[in-house]
Amino acid sequence: MPEGQRAYVVGDIHGREDLLTPLLGKIDEEESRRTSADTHLIFLGDYVDRGPMSSQVIDKLLNLDGSNKKIITLKGNHEASMLSFLQDPVKGKRWLHYGGDATLRSYGVDLKLAEVTEEDIRKAARALKKTLPDSHLQFLGTLETSHTLGDYFFAHAGIDPSRSLENQKETDLLWIRDTFLCHEGLFDKVVVHGHSIIPEPEIRENRIGIDTGAFYSNVLTCLVLEGNTQEIL
Repeated sequence: MPEGQRAYVVGDIHGREDLLTPLLGKIDEEESRRTSADTHLIFLGDYVDRGPMSSQVIDKLLNLDGSNKKIITLKGNHEASMLSFLQDPVKGKRWLHYGGDATLRSYGVDLKLAEVTEEDIRKAARALKKTLPDSHLQFLGTLETSHTLGDYFFAHAGIDPSRSLENQKETDLLWIRDTFLCHEGLFDKVVVHGHSIIPEPEIRENRIGIDTGAFYSNVLTCLVLEGNTQEIL
C-alpha cells in the first residue's frame, strides 16, 4: 500500500445487514487503535440476494459516513443480474433462482418460485420497480467494476489472466472462476476478490480471496491492508 494509506476490504455480504453493521463497528474500533492514515473502505460486491436483508444492506451502504474515509463500492454478478431482471424480467428470470427471491421479499414483494409463470414474473418486476427507491436504483447503476490502489487490484470475481488489467472484460471481473483461481503465475498486481466461497480467507502470492459465504456461514470477512501487511478482521 502507498505510504499513509490504509484499506479495509469487505467480502460478499449477500443480504446480511446483521453481519455488516457489527463488522463496520469493528473496523471503526480497529482504526481508532492505529496511527492516522488516509482510509479506503472497499466493498467487493454481491450486496443483494440469498440473505434476508438486501434492501437494508443497500440502505446501510448509502448512509455510510464518507467524511473520513473514501468509500468504493464494486459491482458483483448479483447486482448485474438484478439490473438485468429490472430491464427484462422474463429474460432475466434466472436471477430469481439464485437468491433474487430473497431480495424481492426484502422490498416487500413475495413471489413463490414453485409454480411461477411469466405473468407472475412480470407482476413481481412491476411491484419491485414501485417499491425500489430511486437511490437504490442509482446505486446499482453506478457501481464500479474494479479499483486499483498501490500494488492491489480489486474486483468482485477476479481477472482473465490472458488480459492486462487495463483490458479486462466486465463479464470476467464479475463472473470468472476456474481460469483465474487456478492460475499460478503472478499478475501485474495482487488481485483481491470475493465471488468464490471459501471456508477461510485465502492469501496467496498472486491473489487474496475473502468470500467466506456470509449468507450461510455467518462469517463476513474484512481484509486490512497497510504498508506490506495483510490482516483479517
